[in-house]
Amino acid sequence: MIEEEKDSLNTEDTPEETEVSEAAEETAESGEPEEAVSEETEENPVEALEAKVKALEDAAAADKDKYLRLLAEYDNFRKRSVKERLDASADATAKAALEVISVIDNFERAMAAECSDESYKKGVEMIYGQFTEVIKKLGVEEIDALGKEFDPNLHNAVSQVEDENFGENTVSQVYQKGYKLGDKVIRCAMVVVANP
Repeated sequence: MIEEEKDSLNTEDTPEETEVSEAAEETAESGEPEEAVSEETEENPVEALEAKVKALEDAAAADKDKYLRLLAEYDNFRKRSVKERLDASADATAKAALEVISVIDNFERAMAAECSDESYKKGVEMIYGQFTEVIKKLGVEEIDALGKEFDPNLHNAVSQVEDENFGENTVSQVYQKGYKLGDKVIRCAMVVVANP
C-alpha cells in the first residue's frame, strides 16, 4: 500500500508543473520556436525606450523654450534699464540747464539796459558768453523762433497781432527764448504770433 501511494505521488503533477507543461504543449502545437516568444518581450523594451526618448526630447524642448523666454526677458530688462538711465540723465541735465537759462535771461536783460561804463558792459557780456558756452556743452540748443511758422510744440503764444510784414501764422516777436535738449523741449519760446 505504501508503494502504491508513492507511485501516485510520483505521477501527480503540482499546479506549477501543469502550467509549464501546458505552455510547452501550446508552443509545440503552434509550431512557433521559442525565439519568437523572446522577440515579443524584446519589442516591449524597445517601445519603452522610444517612449522614454520622446519624453526626454519633449522635456528638453520645454526647457529650451523656457531658456529662450528667460533670455528675451533679460534682454528686454537690460534695454529698459539703459533707457531709464539715459532718460534720468537727460532729465537731470534739463533741470540743471533750466536753472542756468534763468541766469542767462537776467544777463540778457542787463546787457539790454543802458550803461555808460563800457568795461562793466564788456564784463557782463563775457560772463553771459561763459554761461551760454556751459549750456552748449550740456547739449542744450536755443529754439529758433523769430520769423518761423508758429509751432505749439515749440512756442508759447502770449499775443496775436496783424502785421503785413509777416506771413500767416508766423512768429513776429520773441519775449523769451526757448531751449531744447536733443528732441526734448526744456522751455518753450514765449512769442507773439502775426496773422493767426
